[in-house]
Amino acid sequence: MPGTVTMYSTTWCGYCRRLKGQMEREGIAYTEVNIEHDPAAAELVERANDGNQTVPTLLFEDGSTLTNPSLAQVKQKMAAG
Repeated sequence: MPGTVTMYSTTWCGYCRRLKGQMEREGIAYTEVNIEHDPAAAELVERANDGNQTVPTLLFEDGSTLTNPSLAQVKQKMAAG
C-alpha cells in the first residue's frame, strides 16, 4: 500500500536501506522513488538540499522534506502532521 510519505533514494544508499527497514518494522507506509531513474525526482531532491542529490530525502503530505532523518524524526513529523 502506498504511503503518505515519499522516500527519494538510490539503490546503493546504505542510509536509505536502513531507514526503509526501520520504517517497515514500525509499520510506516511509504512510496519509494529512485532518483537515478527519475530526473524530476532528482530535481526535487536537489531543490530540497541546496543543489545536492542527498538521499534519503523524505517528502511529506504537507510539502515539507527531511533529509537523512532518524526514525524518531520521521515519527515526530508524522505525529505533528
